Amino acid sequence: MIQRTDYVNELKKWKDKNLIKVVTGIRRCGKSTLFDLYIDYLKEIGINDEQIIHINLEDADYDFENYKELYDYVKNKINSKKQYYVFLDEVQNVPKFEKAVDSLYIKKNVDVYITGSNAYLLSGELATLLSGRYIEIKMLPLSFKEYVTAFSNKDYQTLFLNYMKNGGMPGNINILNTTPNDIDKYLDGIFSTIVYKDIMARNNITDKLLLECIIKFIFDSIGSPISTKKISDTLTSKGTKVSNHTVENYITAFLESFLIYKAERFDVKGKNLLARDYKYYAVDTGLRSYLLGKKADSDMGHILENIVYLELLRRGYKVYVGKVDDLEVDFVAENREGLKYFQVALTVRDENVLERELKSLQKTGDHYPKYLLTLDMDLEADYDGITKINIIDWLLK
Repeated sequence: MIQRTDYVNELKKWKDKNLIKVVTGIRRCGKSTLFDLYIDYLKEIGINDEQIIHINLEDADYDFENYKELYDYVKNKINSKKQYYVFLDEVQNVPKFEKAVDSLYIKKNVDVYITGSNAYLLSGELATLLSGRYIEIKMLPLSFKEYVTAFSNKDYQTLFLNYMKNGGMPGNINILNTTPNDIDKYLDGIFSTIVYKDIMARNNITDKLLLECIIKFIFDSIGSPISTKKISDTLTSKGTKVSNHTVENYITAFLESFLIYKAERFDVKGKNLLARDYKYYAVDTGLRSYLLGKKADSDMGHILENIVYLELLRRGYKVYVGKVDDLEVDFVAENREGLKYFQVALTVRDENVLERELKSLQKTGDHYPKYLLTLDMDLEADYDGITKINIIDWLLK
């Protein structure tokens, strides 16, 4: 198993705290494996097997018709005053699961951990019932730093090109090491499961062809500001008539299934959010490559942007697209320490390109850290306070 050290450490930090630990993220990004890694840690520190209750609710062995059956099953395994650790994978598969989770949570000797593959898990009744009583850990596919640990060959340039194309779904690794030609079959399986289970079934969507048209449009437009009207008008002009409202509903479903992420626009000088023309990024560049085919290879600059965006999320930032007068900063990353600015480019060897990429960072009018990330293999450089760094080096830090 690839060690997901940052996520395991996050679980360790909240161990035995009076909070439900909720791990969310797209299907197959490694949530169940994270529980396995954390359970290994619990055993290492002396927790006995009988104190650990791990249930994967996608496993036919655990076919609970309602929350009461789930609760009773777990309760019957708690037969002493010792501390118990309860792990419920894909808990949204049990109707009214939140009642079982809440009943387990209020037991003094139970530490509860749950996963879900849909953002609705933390909306509606669960959020109301458990308000202030849970911590969410947002999980993404493998970072490049995690990805390279799976390969004995440390040719980072080649590995990064593969990572750009194939993405970071953990299941990729075995396939790439054994039957690399099957990578599209694997990604198709993930995409189909998300489409049928997390999007169509949950949102009563029946038009799979329209769904694929919209997600392909968004995947093809990563790094570019788009609106529901632009998507609707473009598809309608190509013969697929669709309303703005329908497009908006599909986008909401994509966001809730963690298939895409939305970056709002941020006025750098006014330090406020702008209301329209968001950018969207794919949760995994491999899924994008699979859906777009050869077309995906023609957009390396935006794929780099996508990878940087996801990495900033992993590092705990809120991430926006910056607007400076009539120019754009690719990313404004915010945390409690303040802001950081990032510009992403394939190469800045051409002086005109370098000047263009630096210009928006130079106009921010503040002294927050500024970075220019490129694939150029030059040494780290500084341009009046703007740090230029190789993107692979930055990802491995």
